[in-house]
Amino acid sequence: MNWNRRAVTGACLLAVVVLVVWGGPLVSPWSWDGTDLASFGEGPSARHWLGTTQSGRDVFATTLRGARRSLLIGLLVAVTSTGLAAAVGTVAGYAGGRLDRALMWSVDLLLVLPSLLVVVLLAPCLGGGVLALVPLLAAFMWMVTARSVRAMTVALRDREYVLAARFAGVGAPRVIVRHVVPQLASLLIVDASLNVGVAIMAESGLSFLGFGVRPPDVSLGTLIAETCGTAAAYPWPFGFAAGLLVVIVLAVNLLADGLRDVLDPTSELEGKR
Repeated sequence: MNWNRRAVTGACLLAVVVLVVWGGPLVSPWSWDGTDLASFGEGPSARHWLGTTQSGRDVFATTLRGARRSLLIGLLVAVTSTGLAAAVGTVAGYAGGRLDRALMWSVDLLLVLPSLLVVVLLAPCLGGGVLALVPLLAAFMWMVTARSVRAMTVALRDREYVLAARFAGVGAPRVIVRHVVPQLASLLIVDASLNVGVAIMAESGLSFLGFGVRPPDVSLGTLIAETCGTAAAYPWPFGFAAGLLVVIVLAVNLLADGLRDVLDPTSELEGKR
């Protein structure tokens, strides 16, 4: 596999972010939920590397905690939504008939629902947090991919190796898992990679508006919301959280874009036209 420059850049940048986000707390003298009663709203120093918030929390430790939460939610949402799209799309495309029509009708119904409004209404009822946000966000991120997977499955079900497996008496689940899904791997990998960035932005937006992660826990969205009002006077809490969010999404998108070009060379040729 020939890795292009965007894929390598995105992977390296994401690796650095993950190393800092998970390794930073090991070297930091402060915990994310600790409070320094002698330091409120102070700038970077030897005691607090990136300063403190107005409530006395260490900006470095708190922001890394928020980044871990945002990354975790993004990864779980991406895996869940892509897995759901693969399951529904392959079953609908392979089975055909009434089951296909019923599943695609459900997809069409979900596509016309106002997803943001539904998530905003349901998130407070579920209490926020990872266990609430992951299924809510994933529930509205799989439909378009499911349609693409279905279309590709319809084309694959008449291939010689699929027909041979069916005539040999292999059950539909095994045919789908062993012969159909591997042919869709490039689409699913790229979709999952793109969904990580989309999910992180969606979670950050919801948390910024107060419908996502709830205190005492934090995410990048809650940190940006808490510090945007004082960004002019105390820029370090807002700047570090917002900058880290931009770097994470940029790294994920670069990696996904590079993977798309590597796994589907025709996409790169089309982009040059």
